[in-house]
Amino acid sequence: SAPAVGAPGGEAERNGLLRVLLRGCHTQLGMASLTSLGPFLEDEIIPEVIPMEIEVVDAKITMQDDSPRVYPTSPGPVPITLAVDHVVVRRRDDGVFYLTEEKPVSVPEEQKAPAESVLAAPAAGAHGLQLKQVPELQRELQTMKLALAEANMDKAHLLQEIRKYNPLFQL
Repeated sequence: SAPAVGAPGGEAERNGLLRVLLRGCHTQLGMASLTSLGPFLEDEIIPEVIPMEIEVVDAKITMQDDSPRVYPTSPGPVPITLAVDHVVVRRRDDGVFYLTEEKPVSVPEEQKAPAESVLAAPAAGAHGLQLKQVPELQRELQTMKLALAEANMDKAHLLQEIRKYNPLFQL
């Protein structure tokens, strides 16, 4: 099994340990700001592994595609919101990032009731959803939204590249 973050004699002892707690963060980011981080993360030498632990609790990040529109009349892509209840990202001495979803500490009763009442109607059907399937489906939906946004950005980028060489190109 992999050593724990900050194990004695490991990289954490030599390079230190970065530990961050992000709680209740609700922010909006432009996709251009995320894609422009690439050159700052590249280096000519292989960096030393810095073990880290980043804990994110009750965060909501909305990503908006702020690139120039290919078609001026297009309303543009829908913003993507990533909601995180409680996730811990650990980078161990081996340099691999481990993502762990933690269970929330407690949920007040008034928050539980609406979810149960909403699921009561579909559960009556032959193919009703189980309560444990809903979070998994929500994660899959967020993953699909991210993939769709990335595909749309790739398509727009490719069209811009093609139009550099052939300004009259149309789909």
